[in-house]
Amino acid sequence: MSIARVTEISASSETSFEDAVKKGVKRANETLRNVKGAWIKEQSVDCDGGNITGYRVNMMVTFVLDD
Repeated sequence: MSIARVTEISASSETSFEDAVKKGVKRANETLRNVKGAWIKEQSVDCDGGNITGYRVNMMVTFVLDD
């Protein structure tokens, strides 16, 4: 029987939400073993002078615990 755990992380990008998600999953995989999936909890943007300057996602990352 496998047991999984879910942890929340935040990632950002200057180019897109998709890039922020990719960076977040890549970084989580460097620290956590057995990453199996993620779902996006929140998305937000940073603005300056009416222009978007950054994209941020909060995501829930699921990973399977070692036996």
